[in-house]
Amino acid sequence: MDWKSRYLLDSGILSDDYSVSREELHHYSQEGDMGYSDFNDDLPARIKEQADIVQVIGECVELKQAGVRFLGCCPFHNEKTPSFSVHPGQQFFYCFGCGASGDVFEFQMKYHNLDFPTALKELARRFNVQIPEKPQSPQERERSRKRKAMYAVNEKAAAIFRNNLINEAQAKVAREYLKQRQIPTQVQEKFGLGYAPSPDTTPAGWNFLGSQLNDAERLAAIEAGLLVKNEKGGTYDRFRDRVLFPIYDRRGRVVGFGGRIIGEGQPKYMNSPESMVFSKSASLLGLFQQGDEIRRRKQAILVEGNFDLVSLVVHGCTNVVAPLGTALTIQQLKLLKGFAEECVLLFDGDAAGMKAAMRSVPLFLSEQIAGKVALLPSGHDPDTFVQEQGLDALNVLLENALPLPEFALQQLVEKHGLTLDGKNRIVTELQPLIKSAKSSLQRTLMLSHFSESIGITAEELGASMPKAEESIPLPVEGPPLEAEYGHSSQPEELRPLSGSQKRLVTHMVLYPSSALQLEKYGLRECLSGTIGEVLLLQLLALLKQYDGVEPEELLAKLPKGGERVLVSDILLRSSSPDEGESCRGTEEELDELLCWLEREQLRRQSSELVELISNCALRNDPEELQQLVNRKMSVDRRLQELRQANVLGSG
Repeated sequence: MDWKSRYLLDSGILSDDYSVSREELHHYSQEGDMGYSDFNDDLPARIKEQADIVQVIGECVELKQAGVRFLGCCPFHNEKTPSFSVHPGQQFFYCFGCGASGDVFEFQMKYHNLDFPTALKELARRFNVQIPEKPQSPQERERSRKRKAMYAVNEKAAAIFRNNLINEAQAKVAREYLKQRQIPTQVQEKFGLGYAPSPDTTPAGWNFLGSQLNDAERLAAIEAGLLVKNEKGGTYDRFRDRVLFPIYDRRGRVVGFGGRIIGEGQPKYMNSPESMVFSKSASLLGLFQQGDEIRRRKQAILVEGNFDLVSLVVHGCTNVVAPLGTALTIQQLKLLKGFAEECVLLFDGDAAGMKAAMRSVPLFLSEQIAGKVALLPSGHDPDTFVQEQGLDALNVLLENALPLPEFALQQLVEKHGLTLDGKNRIVTELQPLIKSAKSSLQRTLMLSHFSESIGITAEELGASMPKAEESIPLPVEGPPLEAEYGHSSQPEELRPLSGSQKRLVTHMVLYPSSALQLEKYGLRECLSGTIGEVLLLQLLALLKQYDGVEPEELLAKLPKGGERVLVSDILLRSSSPDEGESCRGTEEELDELLCWLEREQLRRQSSELVELISNCALRNDPEELQQLVNRKMSVDRRLQELRQANVLGSG
């Protein structure tokens, strides 16, 4: 039973036996920059005793006392007559309109879109409940220090770029550019827009930002991708002559930047590189600023470009976000899932826009989020359309958006026609969509709907679908996948992956940039003799050729064989909570994996030392024996320190 099921709401009475298990608390103990261990089982109860639920909710909802209760309008659905009730005695809330209910933790999570550990820590910090910090290894402390330094230098850089845009003569070209694009000052302020000057316009040249940082900040700026090392050992600014959009995480921290070039040069848009604090595929521009409006409307509009986003906000469409110039990802949908019940993709009506919409269909189905597509008229992007046609015309376009499955089928029919050969091709391309269904009911409904539209029976369409154990790839760019794709061609001499190795490989595939750090901690040795080692070598080779590799790009680059089968299976399963995979952020998971790899190295060293000690005892060399025993004791002490980081088990 999960923690949210541990209370009983019955006729307005909340049971007192609410608690969170030790296992559940350990499961969440790696969130953010702080880790915790040895949670007391009564920790949530102690926090609830100290937290004033009326005070917490009253900061977000206007409450009026009515007897022993407080009433207000529900923040989770639109209403004019108050039906939202807060009971300070029993420490719970309940809405008679929409049924939302829970305790102070549930409110924090639902209203602020927080996960449980963050809500717990925020309330503990606010109401002065001490949570014991877990002992950290030197490596963990160093990673934590680096993350904090990177957040701080990103924040400082955002302030420097913002001040430059507002006050400096060298930013006149950027101010004129924003004026030309009709972005008023208040919207610039809302999104924290700044400007990195052209080297030709500032005395500092290519070192505008670097010259304003101290030595420690420069090191952090290199880690964050704000500065780049040159061949002489110095640095230069990564962003030059660009209007910059700070990218915020859900907690309002600046994790990176997206820049649009003003003058000549490529690329037109450039983001911060992947780092310990920034993952492009797990970030959404505008979510921090627009989250409350998206939650209120229960709908998110997704656009492709940064200026598409701000232009829509300027014209009154305020529930909009942008995926930083990348194809929509599972991680981005998971972010939106806590805010919206429906997402509308507002894409250009060209081939690229249609292709992007088609690629997103399985993602929406797998995450069970209602998705729609609104394609703009030819020659328009969201910015030009709203500038010329206005908000009313945009709203009409959005209201007439097609549900994603219907859009996908419509595109397939237009592409292949309804001839016999065309229907065969449509059925083949529908397989990934129907495979993405998360329930038998959803699958049955899709089979019925699609079959009727293409003129065959649901039974015939269902019979054409692969069996449950077969693997259907997500739509990816690259060569078509062969029919035997779902059957493993893994060489027999390769050992099967253990549970621990599977988790390592899964993380490496979903977050390819982490492979380099995992490899430094002994990943190849850990995967030795398995298909995971083969995949690691191929991934490292790709990372040497390209600045960044997306999981789908990795799949497209792999030849037919066991590695491709494995990557396909990981991508298909990554969105399913039933698979038992952690949905926590990459930082926390990476820390756990690095910790586990360190433990495995130490275990191997301990076993090797046992053998050396045995051999040394036979040689009767007391001095060497004492040295080996001391080394064994040191290794065992370190293993004991890492015992609490038991995130993978023995595999």
